[in-house]
Amino acid sequence: MKTIIPVKSKKELGAFIDFPHDLYAGDPNYVPELFIAQKDLLTTHPFHKHSSLQCFLLYDGTKIIGRIAAILNNSHNTLNNASDGFFGFFDCINDQAAAQLLMTTAENWLKEKGVKNKIIGPVNFSTNESCGLLIEGFDSPPVVMMPYNASYYPALLEGTGLKKQVDLIAWRFTGDNYDDRSVKLMDRLEERLKRNEITIRKINMKNFKQEAASLREVYNKAWDKNSGFVPLNDEEFDYQAKDLKLVLDPDFCLVAEQNGKLIGFGAAIPDMNQIQIRIKKGRLFPTGIFKLLFGKKKVTGIRILLLGVVDGYRKMGIEACLYGGIIKAYRAKGLQYAEAGWTLEHNDMVNSAIEAIKGDPYKKYRLYEKLV
Repeated sequence: MKTIIPVKSKKELGAFIDFPHDLYAGDPNYVPELFIAQKDLLTTHPFHKHSSLQCFLLYDGTKIIGRIAAILNNSHNTLNNASDGFFGFFDCINDQAAAQLLMTTAENWLKEKGVKNKIIGPVNFSTNESCGLLIEGFDSPPVVMMPYNASYYPALLEGTGLKKQVDLIAWRFTGDNYDDRSVKLMDRLEERLKRNEITIRKINMKNFKQEAASLREVYNKAWDKNSGFVPLNDEEFDYQAKDLKLVLDPDFCLVAEQNGKLIGFGAAIPDMNQIQIRIKKGRLFPTGIFKLLFGKKKVTGIRILLLGVVDGYRKMGIEACLYGGIIKAYRAKGLQYAEAGWTLEHNDMVNSAIEAIKGDPYKKYRLYEKLV
């Protein structure tokens, strides 16, 4: 008999976080999330100061067979004058009735909270965090801070009445699809930008706090037209910047500025999933912490996590220079691959810039929506 319960206790929260480990046991492409990071995300993240969520566990008898979180993002609704709800942290066995029960439960909770328009997801909490359902590219592990799911998930979610909202593209660069022609193109673009007093430089790690403040302003301006985007407040941006600083290499964090004013930036981080995939159940103790610390130097790839240019400076080639500068750095360091992602499927300007430097669209993710 299937029963669903709201997560209330620490024990239930632990079971909620751990369920994917059992579900994906034996899957060579599954990367366990770090337990401590997931716990912080679900309990102490600054998101909880202005919004709310409820996690649910689905049982078949005494065995967990699914999980979901219903998410009320008040910042999204205030910004967009909307009445939307979200769902995230969705995992389920290949059982349509189970998936339907999870979605119905999340939807009912959101309706009780006043949601009257639609439900959107999967997002963990917004597009600022991990989001999207993998629909193409199941043959390799996800890179750092990207989601992963079984190939039967799209059919499950679509079976509950969810429809496509937008697709997100992840692009891959490797040594054999990177050529001198694209480098020369980028160099010419950069020279042209200099004539407009626009320069590309590395982030100043010695002045990280001030740089981060400027980056937050650019981030919120550069992404404000993206589907589902919610600006980060100071505390939320600082929360993410603090974690990123631990792994950030200034060679992979470039800013574009005009006369000292930041107008765009691109940032890449090491693909720590290469190490995390070997940390059993995401537990750092007793041995996982050593794998994480000593494995960093052995990482052979990066993810271009963020890249944006504020309105008024787009279509000038800045995006291509930022992407190209990071790709040049990764090649100079002898790394094997880089992923740029995600980008919106209809963002022709950015997608064209990536294609110009030989990016391969190797994975696709989907955001769904449903009227309630």
